Amino acid sequence: MNAFRDPSIRPEYELALALPGAAASATPVPAAARHAWPLAGFGWLRKAGMLLVLAVLWEGLARWYDNDLLLPTALQTGRALLEGIASGELFGYISVSFAVLTQGYLMGVFGAFLLTWLAVSNRVGRELIETLTSMFNPLPAIALLPLALLWFGLGKGSLIMVLMHSVLWPLTLNASAGFRAVPDTLRMAGRNYGLGGLRFVLQILIPAALPAILSGLKIGWAFAWRTLIAAELVFGTTSGQGGLGWFIFQSRNELFTDKVFAGLAAVIIIGLAVENIVFQTLERVTVRRWGMER
Repeated sequence: MNAFRDPSIRPEYELALALPGAAASATPVPAAARHAWPLAGFGWLRKAGMLLVLAVLWEGLARWYDNDLLLPTALQTGRALLEGIASGELFGYISVSFAVLTQGYLMGVFGAFLLTWLAVSNRVGRELIETLTSMFNPLPAIALLPLALLWFGLGKGSLIMVLMHSVLWPLTLNASAGFRAVPDTLRMAGRNYGLGGLRFVLQILIPAALPAILSGLKIGWAFAWRTLIAAELVFGTTSGQGGLGWFIFQSRNELFTDKVFAGLAAVIIIGLAVENIVFQTLERVTVRRWGMER
């Protein structure tokens, strides 16, 4: 008990002031950083290495199979791709596909935001949208192609209809889920600052739901891109002009298998470019910059 009443006095001591350089050198380095991979900051280089490994495996498998008609080598496919780019042939097909894709995608995005506004506005609207998404989201867009041909004929209207369907429901589902997941504390903070109506939506709801919205945009883009290629493979040209899917189909009919693989490679390259340039840039300047996503 006396030890608690009369605590011993600790001796005083001084710490030497470390120089700036010494302080920097004495800073402990985390074990994870010491053992990190040297290429930790070069994600693009790692991805390029993965693609190179896949190309080498493809080349070895094609040479072992030794049948250019069924499986051309990676070098033959690359040569056909470069020839199509140099002649401008591929650019013509890609431009036709992208013109239709842009229209269908934007119309689908606009329709999805209208449905999302209806879903978050009242309970009846939410139940209606939940019912519609449960009905139409599992329905493949390409299954609507015969009906689209019956309504709009063999042209751009049919493609736009199936593209809108492929974008509309996944984006609506993700966006409405993101809006419903906004915490009540953020909503109350916005109201305390006097925000209401459109300002409340633009400054509180959309930034908070942006990760889900971007996810829906990416899913909608992927669905629309593959739906367009599949639709062009089914009925070919649009108003006398063929897209990238028609190029693949036509090359198959002419037994130019290297061109078929070149068209498929173009589809993959465009998908990678849109994902890594457009969507990752959007994520970097928004949700990652705001600390909402790692």
